[in-house]
Amino acid sequence: MIKLLDRYILKKFLGTFIFTMLVITVIAVVIDTSEKADDFVRSGLNAKQLIMLYYIGFIPFIMSMIYPLMVFIAVIYFTSKLAGRSEIIAILAGGVKFNRMLRPYIIGSVFLSLIFWLASQYFIPKANEIRTDFQAVYVDRNSSYNGDPYKNSNFYLRVDPVTFVGFRYYDTLNKVATNFFLQKLKGNKVTYNIRAESVRWDAAKKDWKLTSVVERTIDGVHETLKRQDSLHVNLNVVPKELRRDDYLKDKLTTPELHHFIHMEELRGSEGLNTYKVELYHRDATPFSVIIMAIIGAIIACRKIRGGSGLHLAVGIVLAAIFVVMDKFSVTFSTKGNMPPMLAAWLPNIIFSGVACGLYIKTPK
Repeated sequence: MIKLLDRYILKKFLGTFIFTMLVITVIAVVIDTSEKADDFVRSGLNAKQLIMLYYIGFIPFIMSMIYPLMVFIAVIYFTSKLAGRSEIIAILAGGVKFNRMLRPYIIGSVFLSLIFWLASQYFIPKANEIRTDFQAVYVDRNSSYNGDPYKNSNFYLRVDPVTFVGFRYYDTLNKVATNFFLQKLKGNKVTYNIRAESVRWDAAKKDWKLTSVVERTIDGVHETLKRQDSLHVNLNVVPKELRRDDYLKDKLTTPELHHFIHMEELRGSEGLNTYKVELYHRDATPFSVIIMAIIGAIIACRKIRGGSGLHLAVGIVLAAIFVVMDKFSVTFSTKGNMPPMLAAWLPNIIFSGVACGLYIKTPK
């Protein structure tokens, strides 16, 4: 049951969080606008188009980036104000146990965590799709680091456990490629082989059409050769799955990301740790909201000479350590051998220990 104390602290908690989030988001939008001013001018879009094609996606993205840290800073700020006015001392002196005083912090952080979790699974990826589409069309194309447009247009993938295909110079617009081959293996021997000059997606039949086809069937020392002008094959892959997209992991909703990882594992693709870390992060980051809120409440509940300033300084240092630790764990997973789930949850595990240590040492 929500009591007067709970309502009082929750009102302070949520009010400070919303104000802090709005202020930092406005600052981020202003900075981003100044950095991309040239790209906006070159795009030829008016203000309304920029809002609909970019900022409607950018604002949820930047809010998701700073969400846990804003919860942390908000908790430290308003709790240190309560401690500075001796309200925490009065609450504890009135017979309220320290654990009971933490209850509204836990309720508020769980509420904010659930909102963030739902947004991370479905809404933020949709916002990222808007933001990254604009980024790819109007920003990245003006970059001098784009390099060779064909360097990532060659594909080699596994269709099923025994079938491998490859092709070169895939055109994402026309859905056509050249130098196609398909091989079926039995053990370590090729039993079936197809080569074609080109391959094109047939939207009507929902499969791939090969042209100038040479088909070989190999049975021991016997080989059967067959030539055809065209041949339709099902490669268990659709054009949208072949498009090289640096922002793909950010744009897929969680069910879509699950499906993508599953299909790529069946095809034998490598380098999936980036996608797996993103998948596990969508659960780990909302949970960090609860941990950071508890740490913030424990740190800021004591009345000290430095007041809010010292509490905020400690909070910013801890937040910086959390962010650095998170980036290191992600790098060790994507570039090394750390399991993706451990990489996503490691900062939470360590800071859960920090929260327990601070709780034990805090005078109650």
